[in-house]
Amino acid sequence: MGCVGDLYHAVVPFEDEEYWWGGAVALGSKMPYLQPVAAFDLALRNDNNQTAPLFLSSRGRYVWSDSPFTFEIKNNSLIITSADRPVTVRQAGTTLREAYLTAAAAHFPPSGTTPDSLFFTMPQYNTWIELMYNQNQDDVLRYAHDVVRNGFPPGILMIDDNWQKHYGNFAFKPDKFPDPKAMIAQLHAMGFKVMLWVCPFVSPDSPEYRALAGRGYLIREKATDAPAVIRWWNGASACYDLTNPGAVDCFVAQLKALQTDYGVDGFKFDAGDSRFYNPRHIAGFDADALAVTHSEAWAAIGLQFPFNEFRACWKMGGQPLVQRLGDKDYSWAALRLLAPDMLAAGLLGYPYACPDMIGGGQFTSFLGVDADRFDQPLIVRSAQVHALMPMMQFSVAPWRILSRDHLAIVRQAAWLHVGMGDYMAACAAHSAKTGEPIVRHMEYAFPHEGFAQCTDQFMIGERLLVAPVVTPENVRTVRFPSGTWRDENGQTIEGGVTRQYDVPLEKLLCFERTTQPCTTGDEHRPGQSSIYKTD
Repeated sequence: MGCVGDLYHAVVPFEDEEYWWGGAVALGSKMPYLQPVAAFDLALRNDNNQTAPLFLSSRGRYVWSDSPFTFEIKNNSLIITSADRPVTVRQAGTTLREAYLTAAAAHFPPSGTTPDSLFFTMPQYNTWIELMYNQNQDDVLRYAHDVVRNGFPPGILMIDDNWQKHYGNFAFKPDKFPDPKAMIAQLHAMGFKVMLWVCPFVSPDSPEYRALAGRGYLIREKATDAPAVIRWWNGASACYDLTNPGAVDCFVAQLKALQTDYGVDGFKFDAGDSRFYNPRHIAGFDADALAVTHSEAWAAIGLQFPFNEFRACWKMGGQPLVQRLGDKDYSWAALRLLAPDMLAAGLLGYPYACPDMIGGGQFTSFLGVDADRFDQPLIVRSAQVHALMPMMQFSVAPWRILSRDHLAIVRQAAWLHVGMGDYMAACAAHSAKTGEPIVRHMEYAFPHEGFAQCTDQFMIGERLLVAPVVTPENVRTVRFPSGTWRDENGQTIEGGVTRQYDVPLEKLLCFERTTQPCTTGDEHRPGQSSIYKTD
């Protein structure tokens, strides 16, 4: 560690056969860090996803800082520059798991609670891709009815952006939602919980803007002390200053009123990205607030709502917050990012994660109704990746873009997720007690067995090895770690071998570990009933 001017510098050379993870979920596909990574400023960048001031080594070392820093990977080293304080490397053991658990216990201990269990036991359905900015009561109900009519299990329904009159207003558009209370009651009767999209932005020159500005509840421009106008993907808006307790109370009160008045169950909290809060330009109630302070304050609101979802977050590891991956493209290359990014999310302290939307969140890719132009196997394989993740989320309606045969496979994936719901919920409960990831890197679960660079297969909890197909070819290789494994047909495989599988489109490879160390008090022991359904 050295100090040059007002900056602290640290160079952490990689040891022989040592691998590193950390910093940003969006860099999951680059982990472990084998190639150079250009300077990444955690103070101002989150690249559409979660970040944390944490790095972990396969040799039991870790780096943590309470403040953001800039990092880069260069010359087989982790290079850190901090404007706030020295950053040190700690030795926690000899494995990735020991590094993670030590860091979690010291810096982001588990809260003991999870988001609502429905996130882990049933699918989610988001109206964004089907309705885009035309959110309306008739089409929301039609979407929900189509879920049930096509044989999919009901679960959580998220009504996305543009249900409200304008940003900062929390009233349904009366011309689009003539009776929102009745709509939500009908959705509840169909078996759905209902979440609404919200953001911290406020439309300029609206009544809400004027009222909030008068109370000092909006972020201010440093140069003028007037409410700041922040550019984001939907234009330019003012923004709640959530470092102000009064502004937090005001915002939360309006959300709770939606629950009381209409029966809303929870909220999708969008935005909160650190790039919107550059302290060189804006000021908050907290005079010392960094950009990430605002991001963290936004995430903290979700703790008051068991039904929540975030896409951007700073720290908050171990807390009962749902963290969705940022929108991915509609492509095979993007599909291959899901597992690495989910693994990164778990290693950064975000176990309750959802791998984007099935098929990707790129809504322009799904315009039109000509099913023949869609890559149907891509949608199927995407659904299969989701099926054996902690959460799965639909947005594009598979019954609109898929043939009958492909739709049947996707429906099967949705019901597989439901069938695995008890196990997923048990893994989430275990994470709430211990802080362990639900989606676990093979190196985390089987240290020093040669899996550090393996990112296309993973463990769910202690027992389930998942090896999805993420290429157009219906084949894949599976490497089995130590232990005895059982496939869905009851055949056993002794660990330490590599096998090639033909995987027809309707099949998802997963294997149950039947011999394992008894590391916890609440996970199934060898000899107990299989996670595979036998009825």
